[in-house]
Amino acid sequence: MKKEVNDGVIELTQGDITESVTDAIVNAANSQLILGAGVAGAIAKNGGPVIQEECNAIGHCPVGGAVITTGGNLPASHVIHAVGPRQGEGDEEQKLKQATLSSLDCAEKNGLTSITFPAISTGVFGFPIEDCAHIMLTATQEYLQQNTQLKLIRFTLFDAKGFKTFQQVLGNLR
Repeated sequence: MKKEVNDGVIELTQGDITESVTDAIVNAANSQLILGAGVAGAIAKNGGPVIQEECNAIGHCPVGGAVITTGGNLPASHVIHAVGPRQGEGDEEQKLKQATLSSLDCAEKNGLTSITFPAISTGVFGFPIEDCAHIMLTATQEYLQQNTQLKLIRFTLFDAKGFKTFQQVLGNLR
């Protein structure tokens, strides 16, 4: 599913984000930038140790922030590590919106034109998928309505439930 916004496209796919052929993929990171389970684990496994080594050199990223590393052995040349909120920590909606915008800004500042997101914070951080879809897709649409070099913003959802949820929300965006 695709939605055109100005000169850009929001696209939804289902599958493994580490196989995405975009300039960058987004890691749903923790503040310590330790590649653990879920999306981060798949990135560590498929991208190789250089990604964790670069994360170690960076050291830390606050909730709502984003930092960039190379993509190692991934098809994407970069990984943007976005730190989303943990459910129950407070102000989660604003923090997730900020993590999304920080990722887009990071891509922009590094001259990238395409990026692939997972559903940030919906795994071990426990954020509801429906709320995640609404926040991330709305923020992305608003971002594309301004002047940007980003042309493709893809969301790759791992399972059918996530894909269907994002599909419904994107279909309802005006």
